Amino acid sequence: MPKAPFASSVAEERGDRAKVAILDAHEEFVQHIESGQARIRALSIITMVVAFLLLASYFDQVLTPFTTGTKTVTVNLLDPTLLALEVVLILVTFAWLYVGVVNYLFASRLGRQIKEARAKEREIESKLGQ
Repeated sequence: MPKAPFASSVAEERGDRAKVAILDAHEEFVQHIESGQARIRALSIITMVVAFLLLASYFDQVLTPFTTGTKTVTVNLLDPTLLALEVVLILVTFAWLYVGVVNYLFASRLGRQIKEARAKEREIESKLGQ
């Protein structure tokens, strides 16, 4: 028994609605990624600035007794425990700086990919509009 024309029309309409719903969901997802990318990038920049300042401060503390000849201020700057702690803090700061740089590069790459996807999207829309 052949399908009635009405039934195939309804099926096509449901398929079109599903396609529109998928496109809407995709657009919402891309907008969410774009807003997240901007936040990730801003936080990465802040992280890199703070890590750089901490790194400079720790290096200054480690190098001060060697460059100025000062061995004691209020504490013994050549105390092995203090030096070990400062080296550990420097390593943690390097790790923090690394995470900030990796996140920044990821956010930048994500931004470029989103721009490329938007360009392709506009290209497809222009082809469909013709």
